[in-house]
Amino acid sequence: MLDIPQSPSAEEFHDSIRVQDLPRSVRFHAWFLNTWLKEWTHRYATFIHSDLNLNFVLVVSDGKTLHHDTLYHLGVGVAGRGAVIAAYHQAITFDAHVEKPPRTTWKGTYLHELWLTDPDVTLIEIYARLTDADLAHKPTDELPEFLVSGIGPDAI
Repeated sequence: MLDIPQSPSAEEFHDSIRVQDLPRSVRFHAWFLNTWLKEWTHRYATFIHSDLNLNFVLVVSDGKTLHHDTLYHLGVGVAGRGAVIAAYHQAITFDAHVEKPPRTTWKGTYLHELWLTDPDVTLIEIYARLTDADLAHKPTDELPEFLVSGIGPDAI
């Protein structure tokens, strides 16, 4: 095991991303995080989600090019398969862009997952870890299983 010295005792996770259109991004992330703002100015918006110990800030880009190659994605874990499917229907109602429809993946980390993009095309993952019952139904071909009827490999 790696020799890792004691780290700071974190009480909150903080993340900040630049955005091109602050009001549009505030709307999306208020929906995504299911919380409202603590503070909103012409330069930034701050979300505090105490249940997640999250301090999330959107900052205007000031015309700077947004480099998405440094941030892979943001994500939130939900209660289970049904919550991923519900998030998909909520995203459709909200008119969020669905990057990858809800599915169960069997390669890498086994998950029920849904991928969206925010207004600045930052990837957003909504996922649930598989239960032992889910794992008992792992297909031998390990191909993704789509969770909503009428959606398949052509949708990805």
